[in-house]
Amino acid sequence: MQVTGFTFVRDAVKLDYPVVESIQSILPLCDEFVVVIGASEDGTRDLIQSIPGNKIRIVDSVWDDSLREGGRVLAVETDKAMDAITAQSDWCFYLQADEVVHEQYLDTIREAMLRYKDDPQVEGLLLKYLHFYGSFDFVGDSRKWYRQEVRIVRRDPTIRSWLDAQGFRKNRQKLNVKPVDAQVYHYGWVRHPKYQQLKQRSSKRYWHSDEWIGENLPDVNEFDYSQIDTVAHFEGTHPQLMLPRVARMNWKFSFDPTKKQLSAKEKLSRIFEQITGYRIGEYKNYKII
Repeated sequence: MQVTGFTFVRDAVKLDYPVVESIQSILPLCDEFVVVIGASEDGTRDLIQSIPGNKIRIVDSVWDDSLREGGRVLAVETDKAMDAITAQSDWCFYLQADEVVHEQYLDTIREAMLRYKDDPQVEGLLLKYLHFYGSFDFVGDSRKWYRQEVRIVRRDPTIRSWLDAQGFRKNRQKLNVKPVDAQVYHYGWVRHPKYQQLKQRSSKRYWHSDEWIGENLPDVNEFDYSQIDTVAHFEGTHPQLMLPRVARMNWKFSFDPTKKQLSAKEKLSRIFEQITGYRIGEYKNYKII
């Protein structure tokens, strides 16, 4: 079985992405790892080149900054990485630059890839998600956080990144997938408020015009993490690779989980989900088979 990891990144140093930890977290599963690096002036390329070993293959890229609707440029960059993957690969393992896989799940993921490698009906593998918010001690627990996403797909030129690169489709059709009992730890909402604000202004450029950003994003130096409806205490452990970053945390965030700010609709939906396990209106860009 041959596995290729792939991702894209731009301005990783400036925006404080844990991209090195992300790549290294699944490197033990990969025979090679393709990293598409957008033109940056902050040492991003040197950062990726600093990763030990000979599995990393860099593809330099220039982003089309005119693609400012629906995050389309993110899917374009993802497709560039997929196009660079060797044809001999059986599985392609995608992580975004702020996603990390805990080492406790590597064997489970490897077993799933082996189990379904020769089953052509299985076009992808579905992983669970844990979204950290504000600090490394809290996770988002409202309905706005997606619970699962396809992160492992077959090497197939007809499988492409979909919309803003959250998932994939084959000939514009949802992939047939098998769920895997493994989690991706998403750290996109955990960084110093200064860097989070920079990231917000940077990322919104791929969805909105400068006028929209000027009217809707506050012109402040630090992101306000307090504007959140609900989070829960994180009870588990972080990946070993993330522990140095966790130890360096130099800002404060606190939230009283007993004082959730939920609408009546959200409260009813949460009760229904707790009873049935079904989330009303959940977006699912895949078909579980």
